Amino acid sequence: MLDYILPFLVALTVLVFVHELGHYWVARRAGVKVEVFSIGFGREIFGWTDKSGTRWRFSMIPLGGYVKMFGDMNPASVGARDDLTPEERKVAFQHKSLLRRAAIVAAGPIANFIFAIVVLAGLFMVVGQPVIEPIVGLVQADSAAEKAGLQLGDRILSLDGDKIDRFEQIQRYIQVRPGKQVVIEVKRGDTPLTLNVQAGERVAADRFGHEQKIGVLGIGNSGQRYVRLDPIAAVVGAADQTAFIIGATFQGLAQMIIGQGDTSQIGGILSIGKMSGEVAQDGIVQFLGFLAVLSINLGFINLLPIPVLDGGHLLFYAGEAIYRRPLPKRLQEAGSMAGFAAIVSLMLFATWNDLVKLRVVSWVSGLIG
Repeated sequence: MLDYILPFLVALTVLVFVHELGHYWVARRAGVKVEVFSIGFGREIFGWTDKSGTRWRFSMIPLGGYVKMFGDMNPASVGARDDLTPEERKVAFQHKSLLRRAAIVAAGPIANFIFAIVVLAGLFMVVGQPVIEPIVGLVQADSAAEKAGLQLGDRILSLDGDKIDRFEQIQRYIQVRPGKQVVIEVKRGDTPLTLNVQAGERVAADRFGHEQKIGVLGIGNSGQRYVRLDPIAAVVGAADQTAFIIGATFQGLAQMIIGQGDTSQIGGILSIGKMSGEVAQDGIVQFLGFLAVLSINLGFINLLPIPVLDGGHLLFYAGEAIYRRPLPKRLQEAGSMAGFAAIVSLMLFATWNDLVKLRVVSWVSGLIG
C-alpha cells in the first residue's frame, strides 16, 4: 500500500506547490500581500512565517492547497472585506486592477503548463525524445491495412492531407476515428501512392478497466529510437507535446458533453493514486513523464469556466470587463455555490467509477449478498 500512497503524495504535493507558486509569484509582483501559502487543507501540521508575513504551511488533508491573499473573505477569493484602510487597500487582491487580478488567477494553470514543458524538455535532452518513423513494419492478416493494400516498408506521408512525421501521429489520428474512411498517402520505394482505408475498431480498456471504442489499422512500426535534442528543439518538442495533450483532453471532454464519449473513463483520486504507484515502479524517467502529464491536466481542469476554479474567476472577470463593474455579489456567491456543488458531484462520480473499476463495489456486494 505504501508503494502507492507515497508516490501519489509526492506527485500531488509537487503539482499543488507548482500551481500555487504561480499564483503567489505573480501576486507578489503585483503588489498583493499573501497571508497563507498552504499545501493541503484543514489544521496546520507545521509551518513558518517569512519576512513578508506569509505563513507557509503543510496542512492535515493533503488533497490540494491554496494561497490566501490579503483582503479576501476566504481562500477561494470569493468576497472582499470592506473594512480596509487606504493603506491596506494598496496590498489587497480585490482592490487591484482587473488585469492584475486576471493575471494572478491565470498564473496557477500557466505554471502547471510551464512545469510540464520544463520536465519534458529535460527528458528530451537527457534521455531523448522517443522517435518512431512512420514506416510500416507489420501488417496484420485480415486487417483494415491489409484490405487497403498497405505493405511492409511503406512510408506513410499523410492522413487525409495531414502530414505525418512520426508513427505516433498515425495512432493518434486513427484511434479517434473508429470505422471512418481515411485517405492515406504513402511512398513505396520511390513511388507515391494514394490508398483509401476504412479504419477498423475495437474496444480497449486502460489500466483502470475504463473501456472505449478506438480505431485501428492493424499495422506495426519498424522500431523505436531515442533522439537527444538540443535545448531549443527540446523546448519546442515539449511545448508541442503539451499542446497535443491539452487538445486531446479538450476533445475528450467535448465528446462526453455531447454524449459521444464514455463517462466511465472519468477517474478520481483512487485512479491517480494507483497509477502513481505503478508508474513509480517503472523508474524515475516514467514517473517524471507522468508528473508532466498530470500537471498539464491539472492546469487544464483549473481553466474550466466553473466558479471556484480559476477558470470560473476568469469568467467573472470577463463579465466585469464587459459591464465595466464587478458582477453583483449575490451572483458571484450563487455561482460559487453552484460551482462547488458541481465539483463535489464530479468528484463523487469519479470516485464511484474508481470503486467500480477497482472492483470494490462488487466485493462489497459479495459481502452483503
